[in-house]
Amino acid sequence: MSHNSFGHLFRVTTWGESHGPSIGCVVDGCPPRLALSEADIQPFLDRRRPGQSVFTTQRREPDEVRICSGVFEGVTTGTPISLIIENTDQRSKDYGEIANTYRPGHADVVYDIKYGVRDYRGGGRSSARETAMRVAAGAIARRVLGGGVVIRAALVQIGEHAIDRSRWDWDEVNRNPFFAPDAAIVPVWEQYLSAIRKAGSSVGATIEVVVEGAPAGLGAPIYGKLDADIAAALMSINAVKGVEIGDGFAVAGYTGPQNADAMRMHGNRIVFESNHAGGILGGISTGQPIVARFAVKPTSSMLTPVPSVNRQGEEVDVVTKGRHDPCVGIRAAPVGEAMMACVLADHLLRHRAQNGA
Repeated sequence: MSHNSFGHLFRVTTWGESHGPSIGCVVDGCPPRLALSEADIQPFLDRRRPGQSVFTTQRREPDEVRICSGVFEGVTTGTPISLIIENTDQRSKDYGEIANTYRPGHADVVYDIKYGVRDYRGGGRSSARETAMRVAAGAIARRVLGGGVVIRAALVQIGEHAIDRSRWDWDEVNRNPFFAPDAAIVPVWEQYLSAIRKAGSSVGATIEVVVEGAPAGLGAPIYGKLDADIAAALMSINAVKGVEIGDGFAVAGYTGPQNADAMRMHGNRIVFESNHAGGILGGISTGQPIVARFAVKPTSSMLTPVPSVNRQGEEVDVVTKGRHDPCVGIRAAPVGEAMMACVLADHLLRHRAQNGA
């Protein structure tokens, strides 16, 4: 098993390396007769695309997607949808000095231990470049979910600086290079990241994903829990080291009454008075907004020397040259949205298969 696929009925397989000629994915299980073209996918890729600000890698990739199969006369056919993006701005020579050196924080050493070979150019398969195809697949998943399901993500913390939630404005997210919902935090982050970048260092971040309009009933008890699959999907994103649903780890400090989402009747409808559970109870969606957060570690590729070893067992100091994000979490918001979309599309199809609606 190569473990390059995820999902059950809506299944995504990605392929390609950071410095290979191209990257791509195959989406299997997409229902037929859904309108789909490159124009439906490209806007999501444009949001993730590198080189759009001084605070992200300056690798210039247009990330133009091409549909190779599974679509005929503008609609999906129900057969596998194959997507491809050409790599156009590789600078593999930047990595020549670390060909035999293990970069701390990267997968270099474990790839060598597991496979006995690794593509050192930009991390090869372990590069965040692969996430472009997740975003493309997520665009297709949104077509499966329909326009009534709205999936949005925002950056809520960089390093020690968090947003003020009282100023949360979704419209602000697309007005700044940080996907920040708080306009006042933008100049703070700009100054902070400028200092981090000049110091040759990096910093981590937290991203929040919110889903509105997801129907109640998605997910299944025990081994098919919606929140478990969301957590696994978000945890699979490069550099993610923690995931929480709803209030997450904060509930460890709550009392039972504080944590319980009380219910009342509103006409013939059950309504919740709070949403500490993040829209999921017992692994099944409640119909409330689904809320998840994930933490991204500091970029491991940096100009600050870090002690390490090489393949010959010699102790060395590693300085990683090339074009790297001082905070890789900045471009993670579209990826988080995509993974959420893919999980929800998969669970929607699984729900219909079992319940007939």
